[in-house]
Amino acid sequence: MTLFNISKIGILEQIKEQDFKLEKEIQKLTEENLILIFGFEFVKSEFSINSFRIDTLAFDKDSNSFVIIEYKRDKNFSVIDQGYAYLSLMLNNKADFILEYNENSKKTLKREDIDWSQSKVIFIAPSFTSYQKEAINFKDLPIELWEVKRYSNMTVNYSKLQTSGAQESVKTISRKNETIEKVSTEIKVYTEDEHLTHGSNEIKELYDKFKKAILNLDEIEIQPKKKYIAFVGATNIVDFHIQKNFLKIWINLKKGELYDPKQMTRDISTIGHWGNGDYELRLRDESDFDYVMTLIKQSFTKNKE
Repeated sequence: MTLFNISKIGILEQIKEQDFKLEKEIQKLTEENLILIFGFEFVKSEFSINSFRIDTLAFDKDSNSFVIIEYKRDKNFSVIDQGYAYLSLMLNNKADFILEYNENSKKTLKREDIDWSQSKVIFIAPSFTSYQKEAINFKDLPIELWEVKRYSNMTVNYSKLQTSGAQESVKTISRKNETIEKVSTEIKVYTEDEHLTHGSNEIKELYDKFKKAILNLDEIEIQPKKKYIAFVGATNIVDFHIQKNFLKIWINLKKGELYDPKQMTRDISTIGHWGNGDYELRLRDESDFDYVMTLIKQSFTKNKE
């Protein structure tokens, strides 16, 4: 993708890409902005355990799971082999990961506080080979590839590489690899289709209507979690939990930020709940679809700021 500056007289000036000379540059930039880029909590840099060294250990408070981040400038590595090796390391040394978190955080985690099934590995690099991109083309792979580009006008772009309509499960290759097979028994990547199996045809259609309307707002990604489906732009916007006869919807705004004249939402700021934000509502049909979309758009606008 070529970027341009627009001069005062309307002439386009190309913005050139500025290469990273060292992996360490990418690591430092990412770690110092981890919450802004991914919404993750920073735990430890250069976390060493056994014969491995993890570049960045992070914690995803949304899914209550650890995230391992690795930075690459070379292209001669297998994302599958390395990714599953790190996940296997974590699952075999859970106590060490918890201890590292507790020693570097003001909060204290217990083993039961962590959802190990949603753990994942993220590789960040200026670019990936076509072979590496094809290697992640599974619907349930706990590995993500992110490209980072730096430009001469002091801007940086992080972009997640999407799978090309993957339908095959990583379990099809797990029998050939003992590490993948062991990790796959404990770590699960949740899909939109799995959530949809819980709803009636009417509720599926209602969800699909919301999905199309939300995706039409901007560049928004669907992120299926264990308990709900998240719609994420710059940050989380809205979450859906699909039940047989209704949709449970959480709008990611803090108490007092939502204008809801019909009072369709309830305040959940003081109670435990799934999803993000302090507002929850239930919808059984599309009679209030347009109104609910106005609530979601408020979250979309607020979370772009």
